[in-house]
Amino acid sequence: MVPDFDIAIVGAGMAGASLAAALVELGATRIVLLEGEERPGYHSTGRSAAFWQETYGGAGVQPLTTASGPVLDALGFLGERGGLTLAREAELDALAAFETEFTPLGVAMERLDREGIAAIVPHLRAAWVAGVMEHDCRDIDVGGLHQHYLSLAARHGAQVWCKARLASARRDDAWHLSLEDGRSLSARVLVNAAGAWADEVATMAGAAPLGITPYRRTMVQARVAPAVDPAMPLVMDIGESFYFKPEAGRLWLTPHDETPSPACDAAPEEIDVAIAIDRMEQVVDWQVERVEHKWAGLRSFAPDRLPVYGWDRAVEGLFWCAGQGGFGIQTAPAASAMAARLLLGMEPDAIDPAPYAPDRF
Repeated sequence: MVPDFDIAIVGAGMAGASLAAALVELGATRIVLLEGEERPGYHSTGRSAAFWQETYGGAGVQPLTTASGPVLDALGFLGERGGLTLAREAELDALAAFETEFTPLGVAMERLDREGIAAIVPHLRAAWVAGVMEHDCRDIDVGGLHQHYLSLAARHGAQVWCKARLASARRDDAWHLSLEDGRSLSARVLVNAAGAWADEVATMAGAAPLGITPYRRTMVQARVAPAVDPAMPLVMDIGESFYFKPEAGRLWLTPHDETPSPACDAAPEEIDVAIAIDRMEQVVDWQVERVEHKWAGLRSFAPDRLPVYGWDRAVEGLFWCAGQGGFGIQTAPAASAMAARLLLGMEPDAIDPAPYAPDRF
């Protein structure tokens, strides 16, 4: 019996949507995306303050980020920003190691002294003495990019089923999938692009979980005085304890928290909102006049903090596209192209997929 679909992708966030788009561009057909919520991108994708920064995620992620930049730019989804990483006196060695790690990889970086960083960040407190500027860091239009991928896939016949939460998965000559609302379908290939639910989907499909853990990340939108310059870069510290950036006349800030969480509809904790404000106030002499909005999302990491792309080592027909952490959006073009070639049995193109294979665990 011919399956209903060739490929069923669990999850229609950025991971699933970009993979579907990459697959149809390579000629794949009969694809369905199974989205558990009422609309795609409800969880991590829809709550991202995404930016494209070559150093974000570390050296193991950098090849995917660097390769994705020109594609995002050509599609028109990047905006001007810049990224500044700050350090205190005791952190200068860490800042130097940061430069040593990424400069040989071709990442453009400029070392700035106290005078240089204070000229960029008004009312900077005295403890911050140096920084590294990445002028190429850019904002990403997350919603626009996500819709681009969904539209591209749909134009080539891919279907998106919403409120289609997976209830069971059984395989014989094909996958037989049951949904919580009673619907069922069959597919030749099952793709696990379920984000925070990736290990749960793997278990349901009879595969060993990889230890992909969801972590809560808190974001705050605040009105501050003095008003933030819209041209100010993304500002973070070398210890990764905060970042903030201007957005639509307001300031977006986070304590860069990573609190282990069950897979859920994440909500911010008041203590994390307070920590975000406190850490910002340790950097700049600004007053928070009002917290206008606060939210949280889940970032899911594999044990080695690299994403997972490739066939499951034991379960036939199960393909992983998970564990993208907080860098799944900035790496989406290159990662999805690489994953699509793997899934279709094509030779790798520009990036070696071996570091991201599921069988590394």
